[in-house]
Amino acid sequence: MSEVPETRHPVVTPVRVIIAVCLVAPFVAMLWVGSYAKTDPEFIGIPFFYWYQMLWVLISTALTMTAYQLWQRDQRARKAASTSGGAQQ
Repeated sequence: MSEVPETRHPVVTPVRVIIAVCLVAPFVAMLWVGSYAKTDPEFIGIPFFYWYQMLWVLISTALTMTAYQLWQRDQRARKAASTSGGAQQ
C-alpha cells in the first residue's frame, strides 16, 4: 500500500482576507461613532448621523453579497482542486 500524500490548502488565503474585510468593515464603521456623531452635512434635510447609518445598510448589503460570492467561488475551487488532486495518483 502506498501512501497518498494529502494535499492541504492554506487556510488563510488572499480571497479569505478580502472576505473578512468585507464582513468586518460595517462593524468598524458603525462602532466608530465619533466619525459620524454630527449633524452636518445634511442630505435632503436629514442630519448626517442618520443618513450615514442608512447608507451603511446599503453598503453592508453589497459587501455581504460580495463576501458570499467570493466564498462560493473559493469553495468551488477548493472542491475542484481536491477532487482533481486525488485523481492524479
